[in-house]
Amino acid sequence: MSRTKPEVLFVCVHNAGRSQMAAALLQHYALGRVTVRSAGSAPADRVNPAAAKALAELGLDITAEVPSKLTEEDVQASDVVITMGCGDTCPVFPGKRYLDWDLEDPAGQGVDAVRPIRDDIDRRVRTLLAELLDHPA
Repeated sequence: MSRTKPEVLFVCVHNAGRSQMAAALLQHYALGRVTVRSAGSAPADRVNPAAAKALAELGLDITAEVPSKLTEEDVQASDVVITMGCGDTCPVFPGKRYLDWDLEDPAGQGVDAVRPIRDDIDRRVRTLLAELLDHPA
């Protein structure tokens, strides 16, 4: 593979909460060493305000992010695809590493309920990054 950086795609239904938080956290910790994308099978109109507030507590701003529709190109360009509750709507391609993170959906919840989800994503992202940098895709 001629690429020097692994590419990770985070996918959830609305691309407004979980996948946006995961993408922002991975970009923050990776310091440019990983290409990060996020998308949704049925994207929302805007980022979940409680997810944005929970990340702001860590000094990360996702308020300018726009939920985007999952495409086959997104999946094909990625080395690791992490699904977060999108079920059968996530396309599967041979040769890709798939992880399914079973996370509670922050939709409709306040920031107090979103913090534990954010913290769970944070732990998983740190573990993923260590694996990617130890054993690049």
